[in-house]
Amino acid sequence: MTSLEPARSAAQAPPATGITVYDCEPAEAELVRRLARRLGVEPVVTTAAVSEASAELAAGTRCVSVGHKTPIDNAALLALSRVGVRYLSTRSIGCNHLDPAYAKSVGITVENVAYSPDSVADYTVLLMLMAVRGMKSVVRRTDAHDYRLNEAPGKELRDLTVGVIGTGRIGAAVIERLRGFCCRILAHDVRAAACADYVPLDVLVRESDIVTLHTPLTADTRWILHHGQIEQMKPGAFVINTGRGPLLDTDALLFALESGRLGGAALDVLEGEEGTFYADCRDKLIESTALTRLQRLPNVLISPHTAYYTDHALSDAVEDSLRNCRNFENGTHHE
Repeated sequence: MTSLEPARSAAQAPPATGITVYDCEPAEAELVRRLARRLGVEPVVTTAAVSEASAELAAGTRCVSVGHKTPIDNAALLALSRVGVRYLSTRSIGCNHLDPAYAKSVGITVENVAYSPDSVADYTVLLMLMAVRGMKSVVRRTDAHDYRLNEAPGKELRDLTVGVIGTGRIGAAVIERLRGFCCRILAHDVRAAACADYVPLDVLVRESDIVTLHTPLTADTRWILHHGQIEQMKPGAFVINTGRGPLLDTDALLFALESGRLGGAALDVLEGEEGTFYADCRDKLIESTALTRLQRLPNVLISPHTAYYTDHALSDAVEDSLRNCRNFENGTHHE
């Protein structure tokens, strides 16, 4: 009897959930392997991004986890559906790299993940401080062994008004951090969700020394900061964007920066970043003229959509994605 007990226990154990994890770089792959056993999943990990050709890697699994760095076109979604995929978890807050409505039409449920807002909030404040202290010029000069001070002194946040557009989890976390600098804080959103002074958008852009973008990208928020609003901003004001590139009218921003009207910008996201950000382009021609023009300016900081990229946030995203897949397979997923 005792010799049969291990077999009986194994038979009673619930089967592990099979998941195909796409676009999985080494740091994420290590997290997937570490978390999979605890969550009761059996992952098939690949560095390949989702495409029509790579969809066959998901054959035999109903759930896939995908990254946000590569756009997923409708042909790839249809191919996933044809091999039996019924659930797609994207390891990101936004779903702008794919079409959830089309996915639903071919039988695939799409869901995003939640991760610590602190990663992006910390980075946003970092960019603010770097922008108002002219750190791009400081670093460039010292790298060239020029140790003179910048021509103009920097600014202190306590003397400035910061306008926060979008006060969800990340925007609220930015506001929480700014309180420690004793600056004036204005906020704008469709609904008040943080303890802040909410004002109409035109008031925010007119009165802010720094405008920072944190609203989700939708049809209504595309170019939420456009030419007319940028023209209303204070001379010498700064724009910070760690949300999504198309929240900001890049051409209008460039005009204001190149004319000297604005004091500077710090952008972790950019319109048309796809295919450039996350790639090694040292030996390639940069096709985006907007990107090259921005990078030439001494008062503009560019980083490659890296604000979210901390060990804590990455662990949150991977764990949430695997759990969502498991719950969908087990029938405990909630829309």
